[in-house]
Amino acid sequence: MATAPERLLLRLEWKVVRRLDGRLQGAHRTAHRGSGIDFTGLRAYGDGDDARHIDWNVTARLDEPHLRVFTEDRELTVWLVLDRSASMAAGRPGRGKHDVLAELALVLARLFGRGGNRVGALLFDTGTLRVVPPGTSRRHALRIGAELERTSKARGGSTTDLAEMLDAAGRLARRRALVVVLSDFIGDGDWERSLQRLARQHEVVALRIVDTADDVLPEAGLIVVEDAETGEQLVVDSADPLLRVRFRAAVDARDTRLEAGMRRAGVPVHRIDTDRDLAEALVEVVARTGDRSP
Repeated sequence: MATAPERLLLRLEWKVVRRLDGRLQGAHRTAHRGSGIDFTGLRAYGDGDDARHIDWNVTARLDEPHLRVFTEDRELTVWLVLDRSASMAAGRPGRGKHDVLAELALVLARLFGRGGNRVGALLFDTGTLRVVPPGTSRRHALRIGAELERTSKARGGSTTDLAEMLDAAGRLARRRALVVVLSDFIGDGDWERSLQRLARQHEVVALRIVDTADDVLPEAGLIVVEDAETGEQLVVDSADPLLRVRFRAAVDARDTRLEAGMRRAGVPVHRIDTDRDLAEALVEVVARTGDRSP
């Protein structure tokens, strides 16, 4: 009998992967060009060429500068940084932020892996860190899905330390890589400085997973509001106009702070709403990423 990750991946391959295959890879290739390892031949030196690639033996023999030419290494190492904290449990059953994160992780692992790139994952909850080393196969994508399935339900008691999550990614990705952070970015810590350090060493893309519950206070009279991270509960009157104004102001301030921090770090942030079609959302991400490419 197929496991839950296998059933999910099969569904996503039919609905999402086929629509995006090749597009996501192309959007990120140019950012990670390398000199490669396969020698393919020689050619005459020209203005603007890198003198470090001159073959001095051939140059001396032919009395004309020649370069050693290599096949360009265009493979990526991709790290998926997966936020498994308590606030990611928000949303309706079967389509909460945890569910969308799992779908995104499987789709990205499969898409990048099909292009021959190595994909690893870092599953982070405050105080808990799980790592799936990079791999390329469909079986490897399922391994990431299995780790997501195994991750215990988020526990309250402390807010997510976003800085710790980003620093953990920096320690893990030693060689230059594409780091995709999947999170709602609800938490504490001086994450902006950590993000800047990470972005100096790697190409970083943020996929911010958002549910309506993050942005909208339902007008339903007296309700129990629970801090998704700490579990603290408070009874409030959701119809109170002043409370609604304050809630809206807090949401706007949070969004403004997040966008400003991402902009200062030079990291593109893409909003993925839980009620949005996943393929459409990723097509939009690819299009926006392509617009940023030189």
